[in-house]
Amino acid sequence: MAVSVFQESLTAADIKAKARDLGADLVGIADSSEINANPPDPDDPRIPANISDYDADRVIVLAKRLSAGVTRIPRWDERHKYYNDELTMTTLEEIALELVLWLEAKGWPALIVPPTHVDPWRYRGDPDEPMKPLLSLDHCAVEAGLGTLGLNLQLLTPEYGPRVMLAGVLCSAPVACDDRMETALCMGPECGRCLRTCPGDVVGHWTRDWAGCDKFRAPHGFHHLTDFMDRMLDAEPAQQKSMLRSEETFDLWQSILRGAGAITGCRRCQDVCPVGADFERMIGDSLDDMPEDSEEKRARLAGYAETEAAGAMPEGYDAQKRWIGRFA
Repeated sequence: MAVSVFQESLTAADIKAKARDLGADLVGIADSSEINANPPDPDDPRIPANISDYDADRVIVLAKRLSAGVTRIPRWDERHKYYNDELTMTTLEEIALELVLWLEAKGWPALIVPPTHVDPWRYRGDPDEPMKPLLSLDHCAVEAGLGTLGLNLQLLTPEYGPRVMLAGVLCSAPVACDDRMETALCMGPECGRCLRTCPGDVVGHWTRDWAGCDKFRAPHGFHHLTDFMDRMLDAEPAQQKSMLRSEETFDLWQSILRGAGAITGCRRCQDVCPVGADFERMIGDSLDDMPEDSEEKRARLAGYAETEAAGAMPEGYDAQKRWIGRFA
C-alpha cells in the first residue's frame, strides 16, 4: 500500500477538472465494488478486482468524442475514418497517461485500462473467436454516470450519443462516485437505426453478434491477417508474389503501422444513432440515407417492437437491464 503521509487530499471534482484540462470531453467515476458485485457477464466476470489488489477501488472513465467530419462519410470502410479514429484513440491514451502521472504525483498509484487490449492467456488458437477486453469500459461508463447502453449494447451519452472512445484509469483515491443513470437513452426497436445500418447485420434484440461484428469493427485485425497468411501459404509461387504486392497487403501493412483498421474500423451504428446533442447540430442532415437498410431489417424491428409492446422483454434486455435502464 502507498504510505498515506505522502497522499494529498483529492476530490472527485479535482480529478474531473484535471481530466478535462488534459483534453477529456467526458469523465465519470465508478465505484469498483458495484462492478465487482455486478459483472456484465457473470459466466465470464472481468472486473477491476482481477486487475489490481491495491489500486482499483475506483474506475475513472474518460471519453473523447469522435470527429463529426468523418462521421458524415457514409461508407463503413472509409480509411479516413479509420485514421481519424486512431488519432482520437492515441490522444485518449495520452490523456489517460497524463492523468495517471498526475495522480501519482499526488501520492495515489494508478494504472490505465485501455479499451483495445485483451488477455492473451485466453486465446485458444481461433482468430475468428471474439476476444473480450480486460474490462468492459462501456459498462464502467454506465456505472460512472456517463450514459446507458443501446439496442446493440454500445454506450450512449447525452452529449455525443455513441460517438465517443473510452479509456479507464484505476485508482483507489477515496473520492465520491457518480450515480448510474436509471432511465434509458435508447429508443429501442422503435428506432433501430443501428440495426438497419449495420453492414454485417449483427445487431439483435438488445444483443450483438460480437464475432460477426469483429470482422467489420477491426477489418484489418488479427483475424484478417491470419486468414490472408493462410491463403498466401496455400497459393502457387506466382500468385504469392502477386498477393504480396496487393492492396490487401498494403491495407494490412498500414494497419500494423498505425492501428487504423486494426483497432479502429466500422462504426456505422455510432454514426447514425440519433441520441446525443451533437446529432442534429453537427451530423444528422447527412445520415438519413442508409444503403445497408432493407425491408427485412425493418420487418424484424417491427416484430421486436410488437414483442415489447406486449410486455415480453427478451433475454438480452433482462441480462443487461441494469445498464440499459428503464423506459420512460
